[in-house]
Amino acid sequence: MKKIIFAVLTCVTIICGACLMVSCNPGNGDEIELNVYNWGEYISDGSEGTLDVNAEFEKYCEEKGMNVKVNYTTFDSNESMYNKLKSGAVSYDVIFPSDYMIERMIKEDMLETLNLTNIPNYQYIYDRFKSPFYDPDPANVYSIPYFYGYVGIIYNTEYVDAQDADSWGILWNEKYSGKILQFNNPRDAFGTVQYKNKIDVNTNDEAKWRECLEELKAQKPLVQGYVMDEIFNKMKNGSAYVATYYAGDFLSMYEDNDKLAFSTPKEGTNIFVDAMCIPKGCKNKEIAEMYINFMLEKDIGIANSTFTYYSTPNRLVNEDPEYIAAMNEVHENAMEYIAPDFIKDEYEGEYVATFYKNLDDQTLQLMNSLWEELKINGDSKIGIYIVCGVIAAAIITFVVIKVVKNKRKLY
Repeated sequence: MKKIIFAVLTCVTIICGACLMVSCNPGNGDEIELNVYNWGEYISDGSEGTLDVNAEFEKYCEEKGMNVKVNYTTFDSNESMYNKLKSGAVSYDVIFPSDYMIERMIKEDMLETLNLTNIPNYQYIYDRFKSPFYDPDPANVYSIPYFYGYVGIIYNTEYVDAQDADSWGILWNEKYSGKILQFNNPRDAFGTVQYKNKIDVNTNDEAKWRECLEELKAQKPLVQGYVMDEIFNKMKNGSAYVATYYAGDFLSMYEDNDKLAFSTPKEGTNIFVDAMCIPKGCKNKEIAEMYINFMLEKDIGIANSTFTYYSTPNRLVNEDPEYIAAMNEVHENAMEYIAPDFIKDEYEGEYVATFYKNLDDQTLQLMNSLWEELKINGDSKIGIYIVCGVIAAAIITFVVIKVVKNKRKLY
């Protein structure tokens, strides 16, 4: 399906670099490496006949007389991305963090300011996505929005009652024990409890966080696994029945398993914006800004949106009739899943949908320590099995040693 969609939308033009207004010195022909760090499954990569966006950027640079090589790697959570950058062990030129993490990284002086004269396609970003809470400067000096979306419940209609799936409570429903998938990152996992119990997801009340931990501990015996990108195979092949994940990714799973459905929990949910940023210490800032601008080109934006099934804040894409028609071929309600009214209407309507915001240092430490406690605090039966296994191994080792010694004595 993606191959057909892409052919319809991009057969006329593949490289739209001519529209870029960025000027850059071609250099002396030496290879320039551009290190890009993005979420998994979050860019059109050439698979299934789609456009390889990174390869097209390299071609664009070549036309400009520059020898640029894009080194593209992925992360599966904001926290893992942050920890890798904070360690100082790696250096990236373009990263794609989410709103609350951008707010944190700005606070910790981890991001470069952007020269918007090198990103002229910023003009096509909807005004409602400019000067957001996480980057409030009127000029969006630290970030350029890439995709936006929200979290919901994905479930298999062959095994799950639709009436159960309208609430976060389904993730605690013993009826689906062993077939439930939970987020493998603390902010989203705690969020499922907070929304279920109508607790402020940005609270700094320690008692509330500990209350949520107890609920996650109670849920743990029912959970098949804590996952991020692993969710795709598990929901596609039917090994799990219920999961919480992002609306755009639901459409990708639905394409391979039409028994899947999506529900927006009645208690409320998280909405998010992922944006393109340049980390402090970037080695190729001007080319990084070229890359960001390239990602905002219409055909590139359409290629990425049809590959990922996420909605972009770029009006050149979202208002394109062919793009809308193509998405509706994937699912008749595709555009409603991608951009529901509570997001389109200044992010919120009557429905309760909120952003995660950067937590204060003390609350961040608390959340992370509680998360570690949850993950380490395993099932007591598993602990017993491990102990028994160790004892059995010790006995076997002892017997083998005795046998060997006896054989030596014989010879």
